[in-house]
Amino acid sequence: MPTRIEISHKTIFFTFGFLAFVWFLWQIKEIILVLFLAFILMSALRPSVEKLEKFRIPRIISILFIYFLFLFFLGAVGGAIFPPLILQTLRFWERLPEFFAKILPFLPLNFEFLTQQLTPVGGNILRITLGFFSNVFTLVTFLVLSFYLLLERSNLESAFKTLFGEESGEKVVKIIWKIEERLGAWIRGQVILMLVVGLAAFIGLTGLGVDYALPLALTAGIFEIIPIAGPILAGIPAVLVALVTSPVLALAVVALYFIIQQLENNLIVPTVMRKAVGLPPFITLLALMIGGKLAGIFGAFLAVPTVVILQTILVEIASQRK
Repeated sequence: MPTRIEISHKTIFFTFGFLAFVWFLWQIKEIILVLFLAFILMSALRPSVEKLEKFRIPRIISILFIYFLFLFFLGAVGGAIFPPLILQTLRFWERLPEFFAKILPFLPLNFEFLTQQLTPVGGNILRITLGFFSNVFTLVTFLVLSFYLLLERSNLESAFKTLFGEESGEKVVKIIWKIEERLGAWIRGQVILMLVVGLAAFIGLTGLGVDYALPLALTAGIFEIIPIAGPILAGIPAVLVALVTSPVLALAVVALYFIIQQLENNLIVPTVMRKAVGLPPFITLLALMIGGKLAGIFGAFLAVPTVVILQTILVEIASQRK
């Protein structure tokens, strides 16, 4: 006798409701992304705002002052870095086949095809940069959302208690506090690490007279987010560029990156990241790979903060059940 499977009306309604909810989230994914970025910025800036409040400065004035410093820093750094960065990056990509031809002449590379593929890279970087900054509405929305999250942060506890009830709201608020504390510490620490390593690489490469010091130093700073393998990967293009000039300069660059890595491991990381609970290197690498596969560079950028949030939620839920 064949088995009869019955599906209740509740199951059908729940399935359709769940699918409709997923469809709705997908339709507003850009808004969710902007809100997520605003939450990350709020978590990073909140401690500075609260420190100013301790001096009896009104919260809105504290937020506006921190915003002014933040935007001034971005504008000053961007205006100083982007023009020479784009110019040096263009020249570097154009001469990359020449570097390979000098260093590895025995490799059967099609340099004409490689040049055709690499030449548009600088233009693409420029278009992406201009496209990002030309999207004024999204940028303003992101900053406004962060501003209101900072401004209304003190009312969050009562709002969640009203929404979820006294006991459940208390648990939700505790989880959010933990997420903000850990995510903010990680973001601030990671940004400081990237700036210190990038600046050290730029000063060292410029002092040694290595060409394209700015894009190479920026690469060193960005690759700082990758544990263990990041500094090694960032050093490879710098060594190749130096090797075109002379083997002695290449050895000097190897020594420079080795010194930076030792200072990073023994001095910078323990000092900067002592308040931030880091992720295991394997988890970080896996998150970067998955994020990059799903959404490219932007996905890789958001992968680690997402894992930090999920890990914090799971740990807090597990601790609350004990």
